[in-house]
Amino acid sequence: MRPANLHQRVGRLALLHVTADYPDALDVRKTPAVRNLVDLVANDFDHRVISLNRSMPDWTAVTGMATGRHSPILERRTGFRLESLRYAGFPKGILHATTLRKLADGLCNLTDDCRRPDLLIGYKLSIEGLVVAEMARRLGLPYALVVQGNTDAKIVAARPDLRRLFAWVLQGAEVVFSLAPWAIARIEALLRVRARTIIHLPCPIALDQPIAPRVTGASLITAFHLRHHRLKNFTGLARAVSLARRIDSTLELEVVGGGDARDTAVVRTIAQRSRGIRLAGAVSNRDMAARYNDAAGFVLPSRRESFGMVFLEALFCGAPVVYPADRAISGWFEDEPFAIPVDPEDPRAIAAAMLHIKRDEPRLKRALSNWQTSSAADKFKRASIARAFEGGLRAAAMASSAAPVPAYGDAA
Repeated sequence: MRPANLHQRVGRLALLHVTADYPDALDVRKTPAVRNLVDLVANDFDHRVISLNRSMPDWTAVTGMATGRHSPILERRTGFRLESLRYAGFPKGILHATTLRKLADGLCNLTDDCRRPDLLIGYKLSIEGLVVAEMARRLGLPYALVVQGNTDAKIVAARPDLRRLFAWVLQGAEVVFSLAPWAIARIEALLRVRARTIIHLPCPIALDQPIAPRVTGASLITAFHLRHHRLKNFTGLARAVSLARRIDSTLELEVVGGGDARDTAVVRTIAQRSRGIRLAGAVSNRDMAARYNDAAGFVLPSRRESFGMVFLEALFCGAPVVYPADRAISGWFEDEPFAIPVDPEDPRAIAAAMLHIKRDEPRLKRALSNWQTSSAADKFKRASIARAFEGGLRAAAMASSAAPVPAYGDAA
């Protein structure tokens, strides 16, 4: 049974976040998106974060996990409100549910070392969600989920054998936060179930104070770390530049992003296949606002993108955007002319979008300016995101569902 009268507890509610996407003592290079969300409500709750890092298990770990003698947790580093954990797990989804169930066992034991949480939060339905759902069942606690489109949609689509389990996890969550409308819609369609309560929650960005667009007639811009050039579809983008320049030879693309010598050499080789592309190297976050504002528009037809904070940053800094259809910011800007979706596998569509931005820059930037100063832009600002996140977390923590929660084995 879940504890009643949570609202009568003295002091702030205690939240336990379980995520594999949080910079920690074992990997400081992780994306800061989850950390940024937690920071928005830092003063509203008592937070504890368990940051997960998966490692290929050795034979001892495999046999120990199989026999139940050993926890999959291989390493633990404790910091202020942050536990950095390395656990044994196979790649490519091998023993996916089994491993995560064993991990949940180990994490339940860690809760004995601190204040009992009022709410568990898992930051991906298909991975951390499985962990917190089992923890919640064992500990008698409510839980919330954050659906991340790219990973969740990929895993749920690839594992029809686990969809009953994923559906159990989704339906058991008191609140589901979705980073973009397309993400939860795709998950619900795949699982053929509905979440109880959905809150659409954009990722917070640092550059959320509007900078008025300027018609510059300058080049287009793209930005990514060069080691991600395949994921960001730079080959397709370069091909699109070549196609676009057959129609307008003045079209140019500036590539902002750093990387090591090997990454830079690969990207330079791709860029040299097309005229009109220049590499600008790494640019500090402080200077990116001016880069966006100077550009005619921002183009990033990624193959996979859960949300894409970079698109919002570009919009707030005055640059129309070209983004991959049915991912990233899809669902947020369907009726806005300054946000153009394209099929990332279609260089001709990408080329047409770039030519459209260059040709209609004044009109698109007028529309963008109107959006920046409208109430529609408020939902993407940190203050609004913080209110939505805080309210959803508090509602989930206060919830006490009457329906019994089944065991993993009953759902799988």
